[in-house]
Amino acid sequence: MKSLFDPKALEEIETRIQNLSSESTPVWGKMDVAQMFNHCQFPLKIALQKDHPKIKPNFFAKLFFKKALYSDKPWKKNLPTAPALKVVEQKDFEQEKNYLLTLVNEFSNQRDKKEWDPHPMFGKFTNEQWGKLQYKHLDHHLQQFNV
Repeated sequence: MKSLFDPKALEEIETRIQNLSSESTPVWGKMDVAQMFNHCQFPLKIALQKDHPKIKPNFFAKLFFKKALYSDKPWKKNLPTAPALKVVEQKDFEQEKNYLLTLVNEFSNQRDKKEWDPHPMFGKFTNEQWGKLQYKHLDHHLQQFNV
């Protein structure tokens, strides 16, 4: 599994984000591209301890889904989203894209961080797991828009 801490993977993600336009349409799902950009900010803001939606610990999710967050196995299309992480309101494409790129770079610059605060739903992740799960989440949604 690639990691957002790898400079080549970071460059790949940035290029894929830049290849999207406000006219890009999803292959699956209900979000438009600006909403997807906004949704993809949530895991990054959680890792960076920035303002993010409040989500509660979930023993079931931690037990059965945590390893899937950073494993090599791709996620299925149309997976359910935690209610606090759903984006249904309209968003500004350029604003959301630019902020997502800012967060991606801010996160990637943490590649040498040794201790991370626990994820509010899934608990503790290692540095390696954080890098992989951030890449995997972005990759999943960029595939949603065929980039």
